[in-house]
Amino acid sequence: MSEDERVVASEYMHWAKTQSGARFNLAVSGMPNLKLQELDVSLSDLEITTQFPYGYPPLKQALAKRMGVDEDCLVTAAGTTFANHLAMAALINPGDEILIEQPTYEPLLALTRYLGATARRFPRRFEDGFQVDLNELERSLSPKTRLVVITNLHNPTGVLTNQDTMKRIGNLAKNAGSRVLVDEVYLETFFDQRPPTAFQVGLEFVITSSLTKAFGLSGLRCGWIVAEPELARRMSRLNDLFASTPVHAGERLSVVAMKQLDRLSTKAGDLLQRNRGLVNRFLDTRSELEAVRPEFGTIVFPRLKHGNADEFCDLLKDKYETSVVPGRFFEMEEHFRLGFAVDSETLVAGLERVGQALDER
Repeated sequence: MSEDERVVASEYMHWAKTQSGARFNLAVSGMPNLKLQELDVSLSDLEITTQFPYGYPPLKQALAKRMGVDEDCLVTAAGTTFANHLAMAALINPGDEILIEQPTYEPLLALTRYLGATARRFPRRFEDGFQVDLNELERSLSPKTRLVVITNLHNPTGVLTNQDTMKRIGNLAKNAGSRVLVDEVYLETFFDQRPPTAFQVGLEFVITSSLTKAFGLSGLRCGWIVAEPELARRMSRLNDLFASTPVHAGERLSVVAMKQLDRLSTKAGDLLQRNRGLVNRFLDTRSELEAVRPEFGTIVFPRLKHGNADEFCDLLKDKYETSVVPGRFFEMEEHFRLGFAVDSETLVAGLERVGQALDER
């Protein structure tokens, strides 16, 4: 791959789209995709064309209510990844410095390169339970830092950053003349117990999220950004260069889905609770692995005590028809990310094969 291709592409997203598929796919990080018939929807709920080029008001109102913010603080976007793109494109200029957690979601690094910014890193360590070390973050800030970027729940580990820590992160960033971008898409897996958004802490925060991970609604591309009103307007206008107008049928379906989230949440929450127990019991039996075990979310990030995870992941897929995400995509080659938001039968079968691959090493 040439230097130019590395600048404009996400290595992880290409792998996820072309190489992650397997009979037992534990590389996924969101709930199984819903079929249309699983939503209570009729043709009368839909329309093709919109007269609202900056977002369908019923959808913006529903999302603003869910996030507990004023509607003028909310911008709709085509999923969380694009929400991150739109937010970062509005917040930084070529040559700016961005402070990003390590490990992190690889497209955030690819996007930083694409926007011509420089990525500076602060570590989140296994030995600290992958929690944010505020002293490390403060040491890593510089006068050039324009944006701090974190994920919450943390991707790839599923670890929660609490509101008090977020407040302290915001204070450090504000004192340095920086903003904080928080990708909160996995917080949706708290369902009706969702913690308050970090935007409630201060206006230095910009939040991105979507319905993709928690509800099996990835195909709707219902994402959003929360920011102070003037910044939200800037992002909305910048989107003129990317999306022109929203896909209105998707907006309409998203409104329908928003009205049914209570029902979808119950089903998804029950599945994740059951599957988290299956994963924890599996980890109890495998001395070859050590893991920070998150209490929430859809993912876990085990570490092999010996050996390289790439070789293990290749063996697991090629011989045992099971896929997980190699840790190299998160800059930690001894780890792999395992997703458990799949039907329980698939998870049990996949974990059995993970065990067989571990035995063979």
